[in-house]
Amino acid sequence: MNAFAGFGIWAQRNRWIWAAIGVLILWLVLSIVTNRFSLSSLSGVILSASFLTVVGIGQMFVVTTGRGNIDLSVASVITLSAFVALLTVKGQDANLAVGVVAAIVLGVAVGAFNSLLVVGLGIPAIIATLATGYVLATATLLSNKAIPGFAVSPALKDIATGRIGGVPIMAIVAIVGVALTSFVLRYTVFGQLLSAVGQNRAAARLAGIRNGRVIASAFVISSVLASVDGLLLGAYIGGAFLEMGQPYLLQSIAAVVLGGTLIFGGSATALGTLFASILLILIVTTMQIIGLPPGVQDIVQGIVVIFVLALAGRQALGRRAAVDPADSEADPAAKAEPSAPTVHSG
Repeated sequence: MNAFAGFGIWAQRNRWIWAAIGVLILWLVLSIVTNRFSLSSLSGVILSASFLTVVGIGQMFVVTTGRGNIDLSVASVITLSAFVALLTVKGQDANLAVGVVAAIVLGVAVGAFNSLLVVGLGIPAIIATLATGYVLATATLLSNKAIPGFAVSPALKDIATGRIGGVPIMAIVAIVGVALTSFVLRYTVFGQLLSAVGQNRAAARLAGIRNGRVIASAFVISSVLASVDGLLLGAYIGGAFLEMGQPYLLQSIAAVVLGGTLIFGGSATALGTLFASILLILIVTTMQIIGLPPGVQDIVQGIVVIFVLALAGRQALGRRAAVDPADSEADPAAKAEPSAPTVHSG
């Protein structure tokens, strides 16, 4: 009994374990059912999950800021970035640096615009980023008309599709990104500030934290990672097409929440986002093996996203009511004096 209680406490601190267990169980089930699902086939799943992980990490930063913040512009950023890459790189390695800079500039610009709407004008993030997505969709249509061809830089293609010792290079990129993000969240001042803002903005403000800068930084990080992901995704598929980033919209949110990041902010896990991305790709693979039509696959994914968000929302509300009685109606007087979050300088 003590062993189970100890595991429960450990699992609460390491919420990524549930996504990891889900990956293991689903992979074993597929291996038994198909009688051919091996480590080599799993590497293909991990390759696809790597692209979702990159955009998921950016989405995770936004979600961690709290108040239900979500970046709905990532899908449009991915698509537009792929088109911009085709226009700037033009299939030549000599132009690759220009393409990378263009992708980063696009991400910074979109992130800054989202920050202006959310932080500067006070528009709810879900509405502001959705509007930004529509603006970018128009820019994508214009870019589509200007595309001379679909040539892809060989070096960029090698990064997106190549392997080192049988391991996809993109998987290595995703793992390194997860490791760096974990370090930032746990050991840097920015990570501590991000967590403090997500836990309680009023208390963070009293502690001297500039909430606006932290939230704006999260949106910029999200857009930059989505833009770089679009650059690599375009190289992977050998071109660009309208709505190519659309599957990553709901999946990036599901990967963040399913991985253990609290939907109401304050606590994030990059490792969980990685495992959850693999799990979501495994679910899609399972539906394809079963032979479900694309429309049914979309319905199933939508149900999974709704279930995950609903469960995460209930857990977060329960935890917040238990930890912070100032948020409950039973103690309205406590709302006037929010407790300051713990912010470490290391």
